[in-house]
Amino acid sequence: MDLLIFDLDGTLIDSRLDLANAVNATRTHMGMPTLDNQRVYSYVGNGAPLLIRRALGVQATEAEVQEALEYFLEYYREHDLDYTTLYPGVKEALDRFRSAGKHMAVLTNKPVRVSRAIVEGLGVGGHFFQVYGGNSFEFKKPNPIGIEALRKEVGAAREVSMMVGDSSVDIQTARNAGIRCCGVTYGFQPETLADPAPDLLVDRMEELADWVLAKNGDSK
Repeated sequence: MDLLIFDLDGTLIDSRLDLANAVNATRTHMGMPTLDNQRVYSYVGNGAPLLIRRALGVQATEAEVQEALEYFLEYYREHDLDYTTLYPGVKEALDRFRSAGKHMAVLTNKPVRVSRAIVEGLGVGGHFFQVYGGNSFEFKKPNPIGIEALRKEVGAAREVSMMVGDSSVDIQTARNAGIRCCGVTYGFQPETLADPAPDLLVDRMEELADWVLAKNGDSK
């Protein structure tokens, strides 16, 4: 594997509490009661517009959704690193991949501006040659447009490219692009990884590093 494409929320970073706080601040702004955090977590993965639409409920008008989305994005940008951290072992694995000369990128459905700010703020921005978000292209994941763009940027063949994520959205994105995929069990939606099933399933990012670097003759 020469090109490793990572999802962000639930894969590289544990951002659950900051997302839940931002969603509930938005609901409060809209005159609605707060939601249980676990319920908010289940809404994450398809981008901010759908997250807010789910959080407001089917009765919300388009104007209300738009107002809430604007408030959510502004609030979240100011609080995106209050509690968000890298998952254990992620930094060490990224360091190993970089030392081995792997190309790494982030492909998330989260807005690109805040995504880049978060990886920079957590000290790993320099590991990635590119960070693309849900508003970087005409279509979000599971459309393969982001993977195709990243492959083109580094000239990586499909057989040496891999998508790494915590949900069926990431696995389906990889399938749609015709590349391998790795699921992580510690993320937001591990229950969705059964269908479609990933090529590889790991409990910690170091396990992926062990697998990738062993395949390249370097298990250090």
